[in-house]
Order: sequence, then C-alpha cells, then structure tokens
Amino acid sequence: MAGRLLRGCGRAGWAAGPALSRGCGQAAGLRAMGFSAEQARRLLGLQPRLGPQRTEAAAAQLLLLGLGAEAALRLLERSPALLRAPPERLRDRAEELRRLGLGGGQLQQAVSRCPQLFTVPRRRMAAAVRLLRERCLFTAEQLRELLGTCPAVLLEEPQCLHHHFQYAYFRMGVQQKEMVRARLFSVPFAELRNRHIFLERRGLYQTPHKGQTQTSNPKLKDILHLSEKAFLASLAHSTPEEYEVFRKLLAQEEEEEEKEEEEEEDRDALYTEEDEDLDSEGSRTAQE
Repeated sequence: MAGRLLRGCGRAGWAAGPALSRGCGQAAGLRAMGFSAEQARRLLGLQPRLGPQRTEAAAAQLLLLGLGAEAALRLLERSPALLRAPPERLRDRAEELRRLGLGGGQLQQAVSRCPQLFTVPRRRMAAAVRLLRERCLFTAEQLRELLGTCPAVLLEEPQCLHHHFQYAYFRMGVQQKEMVRARLFSVPFAELRNRHIFLERRGLYQTPHKGQTQTSNPKLKDILHLSEKAFLASLAHSTPEEYEVFRKLLAQEEEEEEKEEEEEEDRDALYTEEDEDLDSEGSRTAQE
C-alpha cells in the first residue's frame, strides 16, 4: 500500500506545478499515506536537506511495519537519523527482526522503543543473538520474548552482555526463564549488582546451592523494578542513608580491586620481560 502511495504522490507532486512543489506539493506524498498536514510539515522539517522523497520512503517503511502515522512521526522525531538510512536497509532490518520471531505488535513495539535497531551494525546484532542463544542458552521462544520486552539488548557489546548474564546466573542463581520474566537486561548492570550485594550483606539473599530450586530470596523482578524507596522498605528493610553509604563504600572497593588488578598485571609483565631476557642470555651463552 505504501509503495502505491509513494508512486501516486510522485505523480501528484509533478502535476501540482513548480509553485506548489515548494509548499504543500512537497507534502502530497505524505498526505496520501495518511499523515495530516501538520504531521507532514513536521516530518519534512526533520531533515529538509534530504528532500521529500527520502522522507516519504522512510515513512513508508515504518507504515509497512504497521505503525500509525502519529507513531511513525514520533519515532522519526526521536531518531531523525533513520531518514538518512537507505530504505532497503530499513526493510532488510525489519525482515531480520521478523526472522528472530518478532512479528506484528511485538515488532512495532520493539522498533518504537528502540529505533536504533535500524542503524546498529548488523555484525553487532548478530553477535548479540549468537551469544544469547549459544552461550547463555536462551531458547528461541525465550529469545523472542526477551527481544519483545528489551529490544535494546541487541545494541549491547557481547562481552558486557555475557558478564551481565553470568552475574545473574552464577552469583544470584537465577535461571533463564526467570531472567526473561524479570526483564533482566532492561536494568543497568551496576544497579543490579548494587541491590543484590546490599541484600546479600544484610543476610537477605543467598546464592542457591547447585540443584536447589526453592529459596527464600526476593524475586528478581522485585529487585530490579521496585522503586528505590519500595526496594529499601519492603526488601532491604533499610534507609536511604544506609544505602547511600553502602554504595560509596562499594565504589571504593571496586576502585581498590581495579588498582590491585592493574598492579598484578604490571608485575606479570615485568616477570615476563625478565624471563625473556634470561632466555636470550642463555641462548647467547650456549652459542658462545
């Protein structure tokens, strides 16, 4: 439908004549797609140097996803860089997301929440999917649900993504199914770690033993998504002042750990250089 409208709007623009082509004639294609005059004006003002054809082509691809005119306008206003992307890239990326299981309303929600999905390098997106399936062992259905609720996971660096997963799996004893339900990756790793360690040090969270399925630990979704006030009152049974002091102390601990690691790396590098020098001297002695 959008393709036919684009072809029609092209003819309408030429038939309107030079005078109108600089005004309302430029909006004819967008109006034919269902945008109001005000919406068309706002769209054309996002990247005026690109010309109306590029704007119409990008808008058409978003409408083909099932977005309404207002939703497409809001998305392009949030991410005007999409107007510079070739229409073929927008179309191909939408097909890739469909192959991952996102269709209909889920696809619309995913791109509305995270329009960067259209512009992120394909290699990074593929690496994130491969890691989630092959190393984190999410099922295809779990991956589909994960992408539907937290599409920005495809923008993450695989190393950071894997660290986030490993912390929840090994340190907290959380299984993949619960991670998906709790939308694990929608909360920054630092916030997850702060809240978990705070509960742990107050004796309110214990890492389950291997094979243990029943625990009295708070649910992951509550740890992640309660407001700080509710988290402290209902889970940690603490005060904002105590939590603030804890976060400062934890930050200091992390700085000290990083410093120790750097010093250890420097020592290892020094020992390596000394070993190489000894090997070199030994080789020269043998030759003499």
